[in-house]
This record gives sequence, structure tokens and C-alpha cells, in this order.
Amino acid sequence: MAAKATRESFGETILELAATNENLVVLDADLSKSTMTQPFMKKYPARHFEMGIAEQNMIGVAAGLALSGKIPVLTSFACFLIGRVESIRVSAAYNQTNMKLVGTHAGIGIGEDGTSQMGLEDVAAMRALPGMTILQPADHSETQQAVRWMIEHKGPVYIRLTRQKMPDVHGPGYQWQPNKIDVVYEPAKKPAKYQATIIASGGPVPHAVEAAKLLEAKGFAVRVANASTLLPFDGETVAKLAADSQRIVAVEDHNVHGGLGSAVCEAIAERGISCPVVRVGLRSFGESATPEELYEKYGLTAPSIAEACLKNPA
Repeated sequence: MAAKATRESFGETILELAATNENLVVLDADLSKSTMTQPFMKKYPARHFEMGIAEQNMIGVAAGLALSGKIPVLTSFACFLIGRVESIRVSAAYNQTNMKLVGTHAGIGIGEDGTSQMGLEDVAAMRALPGMTILQPADHSETQQAVRWMIEHKGPVYIRLTRQKMPDVHGPGYQWQPNKIDVVYEPAKKPAKYQATIIASGGPVPHAVEAAKLLEAKGFAVRVANASTLLPFDGETVAKLAADSQRIVAVEDHNVHGGLGSAVCEAIAERGISCPVVRVGLRSFGESATPEELYEKYGLTAPSIAEACLKNPA
């Protein structure tokens, strides 16, 4: 299949699910064209609520809909939606309402729109909320399956989606499992100990796979694991991956503080495992440039990830 942005995969799947689930409703904050819910709005106008540029109000309305038996899907850019964390904390997490928060345009992968539009702290904010589930699928098939699971799951879920198109990293017949980290690439010849295991999530996953292939061509053994669920976090698999790796490299299009890298460090430290962790991600705000230029500058390209696999943490 041709590369597809995970926001597109979400929009297609939510439209498909609406045909058999009358309780599914969508709320937008004046961004339905960007969040890919416009087809839903046109087909099911009575089940679509345009809330305007008022995410905080949208969260309150969604809580009421959830408590009335509906399954509200709230969509906006990740930075705008999760910027209302105080409302999400009470209306979604504390009350465990069946709300589905959809943050699109995550990370520096959105490109020229710049820092004000980039969700770079959203995972950290959501990881601090008890009872929250955080999903970040890496390709079309994984997004479809994650969205279907999200709608069936009882309780609040935050799903983080890309603006940029994502090539498939999973083969035919892939079966996604929630709360599990899966290996998406390993060298043909498995070593007794890997030079590195890359654990990536979301936008950088295909770059991580390419990095492993670059290193394999140079004689290094590096595998790649995909963390599509960031909360609850699969620390047991991280521990197993660390056990036969010289280092773990955590790669994310998000600030390194509080995101995937922090989750990996916590999982290893809490289990008393001795394995260095290299965190690749942002340590500052982003800026305006093409997605390719930004991934180059902030170390999320395949060559930069490959370089990180061969060095010890700072």
C-alpha cells in the first residue's frame, strides 16, 4: 500500500465504524478538514458537532455525551487538544469517562506550521494522568486496528497521529496488540548481543528501520521495536530487549522529557537492569521548516539514528 498519514487512516476507519455503531459521535474544533473527519461530518451530520476554536468547551461537551451513553471522538491538533490538560484531567481521567481524544499533527513532522502548532509535550502530559491510555500507531494497518480497539475499549484514550505520510512497517497479516511493544525489524543473522536495539514510536519508526539497515550493511546488528502503546507501557518487553543489547536507543518526535525515552528509562531502572539508554528526540521547541529539514536538524533521520546507535549516552 502507498504511504498514508495516520490521520488519514483514522478518518477512514472512524467513518467505517460509524456505519454499525450509532453511538459513535465526532466533535471538531474548526479543523475537520485537517483531522480528516470531514467525510464523517458529510455522511452523518446529526452525529457531528462543530465546536469552533474552543477545545476546553469541546472536552466538557464530550464528557456529557459520554455520560449519556455516546462514544465521543474529540479531534484537534495534538498541541491544541492536550493543551487543555486541566480539563482532560477532571472530565476524562478522574471520572474515567469513555472519551476518545484524537491529537493530529503531532511533533515536528508537521513542518512549516512551526512551534505554535507542534504537539511536543502531549505524551508527557497524558502519561501523568492515571487511567489514561496513550496510543501512537506507526502505519496504516496499525492505525486501523488501534482505532477499532479504541472505540471498543471502555475508558479514556488519547491517540497521537501524523500529518506526514507513513510507509508500512508491518507485513501482511499483522495483528496489532494493545499495550505491547513489537519487533518490526531484525537483521538476518541474529547475534548473541545486539550493538543496539532501537525502540521508536510514531513518525520516526520507518527512519529507525532504515537506520538498522544502514548499520547492518556495515556489519552491525541492530533491531527495531515499535512502541505503539505509550501508556500502559510494556516494560517487560523493554527489559527483555535490554537483556541482550549493548544499548537501547529511544527515538521519538516529542520532547525527550516525559515521553517514550522517559518510559524506557523508568522500565529499565525499576527492574534493576544495567543497560545504557540513548534518548533521541527534542530538547527544545521546534521551528518552521520542511519536515525533512526538521528531522535532519533534530536527529530523527536514518543516518542520525544510526549514529546514536553506536555511541554511549551523554
